[in-house]
Amino acid sequence: MKHRYPSEQLEVEVTGLSEKGLGLAEYRFPDTELGKGRKLKLQIPKALPGDKLLVTVPNARGRRRATRTYDRIIEPSPSRNGGYELNGPQVGGAPLEYMNYPDQLAYKRALTQGFLADQGFDPTVVGEVWGMDDPYHYRNKLELSFSIDGDLGFFVQGDQYQIVDWQKNILAPEIFMTLKEEVQAWQKAWGLAGYEKQSKQGLLRQLLLRQGQHSGEVMVAIFAQEKTADLDPDAIQDLIQRLQAYPEINSLMWIKNTAIADRMGADKVEVLAGRDYIRDELAGFNYRLYFDTFFQPNPTQAQKMIDLACDWAELDADSLVIDLFCGVGSFSLPLAKRAKALVGIEIVEQSIESAKRNARDNGITNAHFIARDARHGLAEIEEEWGQADLLLLDPPRNGAGGKIMRRIGRMGLDKIIYVSCNPKSLAADLVWLRDFGYEIMKFQLIDQFPHTQHVESVVLLEKK
Repeated sequence: MKHRYPSEQLEVEVTGLSEKGLGLAEYRFPDTELGKGRKLKLQIPKALPGDKLLVTVPNARGRRRATRTYDRIIEPSPSRNGGYELNGPQVGGAPLEYMNYPDQLAYKRALTQGFLADQGFDPTVVGEVWGMDDPYHYRNKLELSFSIDGDLGFFVQGDQYQIVDWQKNILAPEIFMTLKEEVQAWQKAWGLAGYEKQSKQGLLRQLLLRQGQHSGEVMVAIFAQEKTADLDPDAIQDLIQRLQAYPEINSLMWIKNTAIADRMGADKVEVLAGRDYIRDELAGFNYRLYFDTFFQPNPTQAQKMIDLACDWAELDADSLVIDLFCGVGSFSLPLAKRAKALVGIEIVEQSIESAKRNARDNGITNAHFIARDARHGLAEIEEEWGQADLLLLDPPRNGAGGKIMRRIGRMGLDKIIYVSCNPKSLAADLVWLRDFGYEIMKFQLIDQFPHTQHVESVVLLEKK
């Protein structure tokens, strides 16, 4: 049995940030019999380079690494914007909220440059990050969870069972907080139980809030273990009356979800008021947003990404374009409008149906969408078209992977635009294209997620 040492309160200085936005510090124990030559590496939420902190660590001398919230700031970092003491358990979502915004942008640039340098690329291709004029309340979607104790909020970092009630959020529109409090007041008024994951007991599971940034339309969806027919009809009518007092709400839904996994699945969708979707606009195109539609969470910055990709594409009336991982067509429609023809490839059939509908709604007749995995979809289009003039890919956070990138490299296209939400997987993917003779011509970072560690990249590659 390993010996357990007592908790110790350590004084440390934060020297950097991890790729997840956690403060990094190292403590070297005095050269004693209990801790001879021992170092402890710490990851500290909401801590910034230059912070001097007090941190309590259980079994401090018996471990090499620990993630701990700080007790107190002894001396704040010059990058700190005034946020200091932490109260209660921490939730994810905005790890950089206490960091001055220009310093956030510098961190994201340096992080991206480091990933590129690790893969042998010239880091100086990465210029200044395009930030936001007003980097607050930009998210158009929020997912909250009900707890068995009546809290409605987010899971604690590192704990998939404990929920912290949402009291404020610098990322979400203010209407979301108002609606959250209305739903929570309704829940308490009728004594409805939240869902407990361990026992799989309780009624209410999640609350989804969604808003069209351009349209202003709001969606409210409650996910529960039972359908409304199994509940007190007066409770459901009260919910409808409470929320119909908000003219912004164009979609109010009750969704039965009995999935074991903690996800927003749907056994049955009931529209209590309005429609089962809301509308929004992006890059001059209209979109229908259903509860499970993936849509850019920050349309202001997404507009910049789309404009940049269209500018770099330099399409004309004879251009043939492939949009790989096309989703619901956010890049497809603007590119198709400038080209002879476009094919979007996406493995999720639901997204493909949405992309087709979005093309019809916007009068785009030269965009075609197929539900295929990436490699087979590329082979099918290459066989039908020959060589396209442009391939744009916007893969999920873990990147496209070597097999797909090699498949793209063998196609021999003159021009590729890679849109990425993860600079680490982006750098790994670009290695494969380098082996096929592609060079990075332009590289632009766009801050789509202020106050988080995430950053978007748009990269233009050409074959030499």
